[in-house]
Amino acid sequence: MEHSQFFKYYQNLFGPRWNALALALQGESVYHKLQFAENREPYFLDEASYFAAKQLGVLPGMEVLDMCAAPGGKTLVLASALAGAGSLQSNDRSLARRQRLLRVLDDSLPEASRKIVSVSGHDASRFGLHRKECYDRILLDAPCSSERHVIASPAHLAEWSEKRIKRLSQEQGALLAAAVDAARPGGQIVYSTCALSPAENDDVVRKILKKRAGVIRVVPLTPEIEGTEKTEFGLHLLPDTCGGRGPIFCAKLEKV
Repeated sequence: MEHSQFFKYYQNLFGPRWNALALALQGESVYHKLQFAENREPYFLDEASYFAAKQLGVLPGMEVLDMCAAPGGKTLVLASALAGAGSLQSNDRSLARRQRLLRVLDDSLPEASRKIVSVSGHDASRFGLHRKECYDRILLDAPCSSERHVIASPAHLAEWSEKRIKRLSQEQGALLAAAVDAARPGGQIVYSTCALSPAENDDVVRKILKKRAGVIRVVPLTPEIEGTEKTEFGLHLLPDTCGGRGPIFCAKLEKV
């Protein structure tokens, strides 16, 4: 297994660090318990993912979009921050994932929060066309390589190739462009992935800053979890330095 394309690629990317990081990726995550009422089901979300969702800075009364919301942990964080005032559109194109999202929302959210959350199944890359400048806050937790899941699956390891990273980075760029177009002036976007490669993280942000030059700016984020690493445009939380949390990359953009 250590000679697969996957391991060679990340060995080249991380150098001597890769052995420790690969081991940490196969270890247990550290979870934040979300429970909004005693009569509601708890939800356990990786603490790095919880951190990323909190960075959106949602306040009651805002109009919020979670572009790729399933399975639902981050959307629970956003709904809780709204405190029953405003609106949250939780979107996922996949029917199966959307059904899981609905179950999570129905099981975990109290009525006051659940009633302001709508679930949709749109192609998220088209939000900028149909919902132009409509949202105060947008979370784009983009589909990504999800190496923590790949490394745990012999079947996914066997299928992995660098072409997948290239394809995903193009999709992520289209989604982020749609998020920028769907945000109101003064609105903010958090772009996040659970990917390791800069091709899916800082490089995607770099491209949108060039593509939408003068339209958006980077908002610096403050590390709150020990071991968090600053990148060119955001933060990277990796399990070998963050006590098992992550991986999560997140960057914050503001429409000016």
